[in-house]
Amino acid sequence: QVYAVFSEERECWCRALVESVRCQADGYQLTCFLVDYAQYCSVASENIRVLAGAFAKMPHRAKKCRLHCTKPLTLHIDYCENIAKIGPAKRWDTAAVQHFRKLLE
Repeated sequence: QVYAVFSEERECWCRALVESVRCQADGYQLTCFLVDYAQYCSVASENIRVLAGAFAKMPHRAKKCRLHCTKPLTLHIDYCENIAKIGPAKRWDTAAVQHFRKLLE
């Protein structure tokens, strides 16, 4: 379900999908995906609202997607043997993500 959340970073209300909920001493903290900006943000539970009627049915401007059959790679350095190899990684490197974003622009 899509909700309206107040993004402190953008200083406005945005449509979002709730990814996770964390309990904290002062209330709940929600991790949300902003569907119109393709961005994740953290929101306090008092800054979330249910969308009414037609607003809930509007299509998203951003979609979560993955590159088909593309796996993350990273540079593995072996200091003992003084060699470097490119191999599989669990997550994308920050530099690879930045390079991909520049290509998209």
